[in-house]
Amino acid sequence: MKAAVARVLQAVYLDGVARELLRGARRLARDARNRVSSPDSAIVASYFAAHPVPKLHLGCGPHFLDGWLNADQSAASANVLRFDVTQRFPLDDAAFDYVYSEHLIEHVPRAQGSFMLSECHRVLRPGGKVRISTPDLAFLLDLCRPDKSALQLDYVAWSLREWVQDAPHGSDALVINNFMRNWGHQFIYDEWTLRSHLERAGFAAIARCELGQSSDEALRGLQNEGRMPPGFLRLETMTLEATKPA
Repeated sequence: MKAAVARVLQAVYLDGVARELLRGARRLARDARNRVSSPDSAIVASYFAAHPVPKLHLGCGPHFLDGWLNADQSAASANVLRFDVTQRFPLDDAAFDYVYSEHLIEHVPRAQGSFMLSECHRVLRPGGKVRISTPDLAFLLDLCRPDKSALQLDYVAWSLREWVQDAPHGSDALVINNFMRNWGHQFIYDEWTLRSHLERAGFAAIARCELGQSSDEALRGLQNEGRMPPGFLRLETMTLEATKPA
């Protein structure tokens, strides 16, 4: 009887050891996924060595900002830091004075967008600022107005011509539905929702800004307005700035 009990206890012990080993292996694999690869480590080290006021540009695409650490999930240049904003940023806590993203957060589901903002907060130094530009839900709703401005009418005509070529007739609904689903859009924010997510991430002093304008010189003129016909990016975009409390 004692021998049988001993065998059972040994089996349980070994099974527990095996489980711990498996957990350890999984932790190592997860850490390896989150760790910056060697070429990216060199990009980060080189950037910090040359820039006493570190600034992080998320989702840069081909729009590279001078003086910023440009980052994107798909690198369009050998100097772009590669990572996914829905995962922990491969960057140290309190490392940056500024974080900026333009038309990025709408491309990830809302929960991941909230996580992205919490990561922006983590990598910012106390007193650091984040600037988020994203399509405004109010702009889409306004396209249903019967008294559209000339710019709104031009936008609707351009959208149908460029993106809904099979439309049988002009329709605001076609433009709005295409916008909600095209280009990988996952969630279009209104101002209240984006403010709430920034507050939940720990930010304060949240302010809405005009495109290209800011009370902080470092955050002015960053937008890639040339990627659309004149006035269209301004029509689409809502920009909020917020500060990590000191």
